[in-house]
Amino acid sequence: MLSLRKKNYADTLKWDMEDILGGVYQRKEFSVEGNLAKKINSISSLGEALGTDLAFCSYVNEFGIKQISESKAGIILCKKNLKDSVHPKKGSLLVFLDNPRLAFVIFANKMQTEISPRKGTTIGTSSVIEKDVITGTNCSIGNFVTIGKNCVIGDNTVIHDRVTIAQNCRIGKNCMIQSGVTLGEDGFAYERHQNNELEKFPHLKGIVIGDSVEIYANTNIARGSLTDTEIGDGTKIDAMVHIAHNVKIGRNCLLTGGTIIGGSAVIGNSCWTGLNCTIKNKVTLGNNVIVGSGASVIHNVSDGDIVAGVPAKSIKDKVSTDEIFLMTGKKT
Repeated sequence: MLSLRKKNYADTLKWDMEDILGGVYQRKEFSVEGNLAKKINSISSLGEALGTDLAFCSYVNEFGIKQISESKAGIILCKKNLKDSVHPKKGSLLVFLDNPRLAFVIFANKMQTEISPRKGTTIGTSSVIEKDVITGTNCSIGNFVTIGKNCVIGDNTVIHDRVTIAQNCRIGKNCMIQSGVTLGEDGFAYERHQNNELEKFPHLKGIVIGDSVEIYANTNIARGSLTDTEIGDGTKIDAMVHIAHNVKIGRNCLLTGGTIIGGSAVIGNSCWTGLNCTIKNKVTLGNNVIVGSGASVIHNVSDGDIVAGVPAKSIKDKVSTDEIFLMTGKKT
């Protein structure tokens, strides 16, 4: 992992290239040009950065060269193929590597932890938490949070304001749950009598959320009926997503805003779902699947496929883009 060495210069934290890349990148994975002694104490966008800031540029060709040349940033992370095509200003440093955005994000997150470390569990005074709830170390629970019976909150997990965790939820370590999220309410399931009256299906199980899961504002995840609803380690769930009862979602998935997943669906590892797509109940997606925005998936999807449309069909043979790697972590 990235190791930040805290340094005190006039009560200001400062970092150099070793701090930014050390522990993550081997020397052969990047090259540099410019002032190797350059230090920064903040991060910024390429256009607004000053000489004490770190910035990145993911653009290539003439546009990337122009953006870098016009920036005032002290250290800029650049695409490796721009080496020898652009040069640093006096006193600044350019670092060339495959994925400058990733390197920037890793350092930015570690920098925030270094500047504002959490010490001990904190709970908002307006929150209501059942006596049998177990909370780990260094958790942060905001205001107007409700946590019901038989729930566990893992170490270093952050729960923002106005979150409802109804019951029977187990949340892993290092998770983040934003405002307005609802976890663990009953799912929507009924059986119809011969006279057409509806009988509610009982929901007896809960939700199991792995480590390092992030759930964004106003998302709803229903607890299981006869089996738990499960979210795998490292999965990130955007705002306004609905996940029905008994759904199983694998590791390191990205579910973008408006995704709806029907009951008992199974989503493999490293999948990506586009804006406002729908996945029918009991459908199975394999690993590394991409679902296009607005798609309606009504049939199973095999590993590595790309589907789009209503109803969704495979378009993998028509797609060629480097962004596939960012979506699923696997190149086509």
